[in-house]
Amino acid sequence: MTSPNASSHMDRALALARAAAELGEIPVGAVIAGPDGSVIAEAHNLTRARKDPTAHAEMLVIQQATQVLQSERLIGCDLYVTLEPCPMCAAAISFARLRRLYYGAADPKGGGVEHGARVFSHATCHHAPEIYPGLGESEARAMLEQFFADLR
Repeated sequence: MTSPNASSHMDRALALARAAAELGEIPVGAVIAGPDGSVIAEAHNLTRARKDPTAHAEMLVIQQATQVLQSERLIGCDLYVTLEPCPMCAAAISFARLRRLYYGAADPKGGGVEHGARVFSHATCHHAPEIYPGLGESEARAMLEQFFADLR
């Protein structure tokens, strides 16, 4: 079952991705909503600013949400992210026990959900969220394509 707030939460994630691009970061934004649909945390990529390869939007937003809720488990919470999570982020999503994952653009090269490692399909995966791909896909993909075109 999709969230009634899914579009507005993805709109916020897209705005965060635009903010990341303005800082020279790869434009990925993420929002975590609680069981009641309210936003608990939000973040965008900061790998370059922090000189930290783990500072992906998903990792940062999970860290924020666990601090807000004072729990390592985000049971009943949903993640909205503009790009298919990489394997590192997919593993963190599993460990955090997020209920649902909504993502925008697919990442055939570096994704870890429906491409590449397919983390949630492994027998050793602790928890697999419900997955809803393609929310805000065209805008997320266009933003990423423009970002990388500008780098060339």
